[in-house]
Amino acid sequence: MSISLPYKVATLLYCFNDRDEVLLLERKQEPNLGFWSPCGGKLATEMGESPYECACREALEEIGLEIRPCDLHLTGIISERGYMGQAHWLMFLFEVKPRLKWLPPPHREGNFGFFRAEELATLRLPQTDLEQIWPLFWQHRNGFFAAHCQTHADGRNQWTIEERREPIGHSR
Repeated sequence: MSISLPYKVATLLYCFNDRDEVLLLERKQEPNLGFWSPCGGKLATEMGESPYECACREALEEIGLEIRPCDLHLTGIISERGYMGQAHWLMFLFEVKPRLKWLPPPHREGNFGFFRAEELATLRLPQTDLEQIWPLFWQHRNGFFAAHCQTHADGRNQWTIEERREPIGHSR
């Protein structure tokens, strides 16, 4: 059964430094207050902003990085039905190709840190990120996936992988 909730469209930016550590933001506001997550933000849908335009705008606003759509690789699309009983989400997960040379300064939305992949399990991450989004991102880095998450009132999440493409040069 679907419930009527607002639909939010957002981008997430997976930025790395030269040591292949990922940049995360410890959020000072909702959604995910107090959790570590990639930076990004909601599309300006009223302006007709594309996901790529949004990703470029958010990179400049949040981390001071000026990029163009060709600097992005769309790694995944996640749809979440009924996230925390508050909204449905459609998220575009972009890996930013240029490597960061600095740790961005604190932002009104939170503080930044670089982390190795194996450190993520020790951080306070949103449940959906921990259980599926990060594993899918690592598995399909330089490839592509689309997944859907049906959230349940009891805290369970039911995941469906809707499409996957192996990373370039990788085969099972």
